Amino acid sequence: MRKVKIAAALLIVALFVVIHLIAPEFLPEICKLLARGDIVETAQYIQSYGSMAVVFSFLLTLFVNALGFPPAIIFSTANTLIFGIFLGITLSVAAETVGVTISFLLLRFFFRDAAEKLIAKSKFLTSMDKYSSGRRGFMAMLVARMVPYFPSGLLNAIGALSALSLRDYFIASLVGKFPSTGIEAIIGHDTILQEEDPTRIIVVVIFAVILIGWAYWYEKKHSRE
Repeated sequence: MRKVKIAAALLIVALFVVIHLIAPEFLPEICKLLARGDIVETAQYIQSYGSMAVVFSFLLTLFVNALGFPPAIIFSTANTLIFGIFLGITLSVAAETVGVTISFLLLRFFFRDAAEKLIAKSKFLTSMDKYSSGRRGFMAMLVARMVPYFPSGLLNAIGALSALSLRDYFIASLVGKFPSTGIEAIIGHDTILQEEDPTRIIVVVIFAVILIGWAYWYEKKHSRE
């Protein structure tokens, strides 16, 4: 298993090397853009890809959420400025969910074994690990994902190192990210454009309640199987 993990790490490094060889200016430019964290500049950069802007924005948002930094609000807000409120939020939620799921898989692959050994040495950690599985762990992750401005990278790590299943993590992230991403993006969008329309926040909250109700029913149904 150790050799497999080393091989996987080398493949990830090789991917970045290949990207740099194909487009030497791409990664340094992205790093500078992320470091500045300017939402308007980010939107302009995404728009510069023309007809491929949607695909590029999806991949960029995915990549940032897989890393866990910088804050996703930069990209969710930029997406609403470019593509509009509805498409911008939909694109952001989809890309962020895929990104945090990739992060979950990578972190679990590399670190879960070590976490299990540490957990086995502590009764408290063992009980917390058991708590994270099943419906209770699902609801905890769902509620945490719903909180706007909460560090996504921290939740990625907690989910990966816990006993939470991939299915529960994915659904909790998808549903939970809709209200948090929607609220963050709308507030950022309205602040930059100096607009104010509270009905959009209300619509997001109502739709989020419907999604949460469905997620709870789905988890309750499948936990009995």
